[in-house]
Formats: sequence, C-alpha cells, structure tokens
Amino acid sequence: MEITVPEALVIGASRGLGLVLARELTRRGWDVTATTRGDTPPGIRVEPLEMTDPAQLAALRSRLGERRFDLLFVNAAVDRGNLPIREVPADMFTEVMVTNALSPLRVLEALRELVVRGGTVAVMSSEQGSITLNTEPGYELYKASKAALNQLMRSYATRYEGDGRTKLLIDPGHNRTRLGGPDAPLSPEESIPLVVDVLEAQAGKPGLQFLDRHGETVPW
Repeated sequence: MEITVPEALVIGASRGLGLVLARELTRRGWDVTATTRGDTPPGIRVEPLEMTDPAQLAALRSRLGERRFDLLFVNAAVDRGNLPIREVPADMFTEVMVTNALSPLRVLEALRELVVRGGTVAVMSSEQGSITLNTEPGYELYKASKAALNQLMRSYATRYEGDGRTKLLIDPGHNRTRLGGPDAPLSPEESIPLVVDVLEAQAGKPGLQFLDRHGETVPW
C-alpha cells in the first residue's frame, strides 16, 4: 500500500518560530518546503521569498507550479518598540502593518489554490491581537497589527467559507526570539511541538479558529 507523505509550505522560516516549525514538521515525517530571505537551513527544501515584495510572491507562485500542499503556514512579524501610538511615525506604522497584516493575507490569496481541499491554511498570530485581552498598556502598534491580521483573516475565512479548508490563527505564546526578547518564558523548542500538535489535531475541520498552543480558544 502506498504511503502518502503530507506536504507543508512554511512561509517565513529564516529563523525563530518559523525555522523551528519547519524542522518539527520534518521530524514528524512531513515533506516541508520553507521560504527564507536568503538563509538556507540544512535539511529543508528552501525557496527564496521576501513576502512584502509582490513580485517575489508572484515568482514563488510560478515556481511552485502544480505542487499541492496539505498545510500552508504563514509566519511573519516585526516589532518596532514600545511606543505609544502618538509617537509612532507614519512610515513605521506602514511598515509594521504591511509586514504583520497585509503581507500574510497577500500570501494566502496568492497560494491558496495550492492547498488541497481538506487542507489547512494557518497564520501565526498572538494573544496580543486579542481586543478582549488588551487590558495592560504597551506595544500599541504591534497589538494593532495583530488585531488587523486577525480581522483580515476573518474576512478571508468569510470569503472562502465553502472551500473545505481548515483556517487557523495560532498564538504560540511569548517566546525567546528576536521579536519576543531574551526574557520571554518560552523557547521555540518548547512551544512549537505543541503548535504542531494543534495543527495535526485540527486538520480536516473546516472553518476559522483562533487557538493557542494548547488548542484552547483565544478570545477575539
């Protein structure tokens, strides 16, 4: 009997959470293709992509051709410091919103037909994007960008409600990465296996959910 190996496309695996995600999927037997901005992690098939560049995204779509994936996971975020919104320059606001909210959805739109019916489309979000949980001051621009990402993902899910695909926003927790800082309580090696558990458990369940690394619902 032929054994089918699940295939994953991980967008944004140069380092941190995305790289650990690609490696964890590979460890579990997935055939992984990952995009990076020039780095080539060993043992993973790599495609170059700067996801904020529409021309590079179109070129990636062309190179992937007729390939099909069981999972498309988009990981991308920048943070430009803990400024109150009154001090955020317009160019900084634009950069963070384009990277954290607009570009992930452009990727989903450009590559969605490569995901098999019954497959999963997922984006790395954060509980910082939860309006309900925004009860402490700080990081206003980052929070706004993740809330925008969540809202755009809701619109995407509404538009493609009948496509049979699982749609997930994933909060991996506060990790020790370049974004999360050295004092974060979690390492990617701790949180990402739990994230993959959630991805595998939710496979084949159409509709949109906002979940944490334990599979619990994060309030919008």
